[in-house]
Amino acid sequence: MEAYVVAAAVLGVGVLLFVAAMAARWLFAPRTRTVASGTTYESGVDPVGTGWAQTQVRYLVYAFLYVIFAVDAVYLFPWALVARGHLGRASLVEVGVFIGIILIGLAHAARRGLLKWT
Repeated sequence: MEAYVVAAAVLGVGVLLFVAAMAARWLFAPRTRTVASGTTYESGVDPVGTGWAQTQVRYLVYAFLYVIFAVDAVYLFPWALVARGHLGRASLVEVGVFIGIILIGLAHAARRGLLKWT
C-alpha cells in the first residue's frame, strides 16, 4: 500500500507544479496585444505570403528512422554498462527481441532505399 501512496504523492506534486506554473503565467504574463505579437514567428524569419505551405510527407520516414536509432542508443548503452554484471538469460532474450525489432525497422528502411547516400 505504501507504493500507491508514494505514486499518488508524486502525481499530486506534479499536478500542483503544473497548476502553479499556469497560475504564475496567468498572473505575470503581459496582456497587451500588438500587431507583432499576433504574427507568426519562425526561426527569426518574417513570414512572407500566405500561411499555407505543404509539408513533404517523406520527411516523416526520416523521423521514424531517427527514432529507431535514438531509442536503440538510449536503451542499449545503459544495458551494455549493466551487462558487465550477471544478468541472466531472460535479460539476454529481452535484448535479443529488442534488437530484432530494431533490425526489422532497419530492413524496412533499407528496402525503401532510405539508407542510400545518393
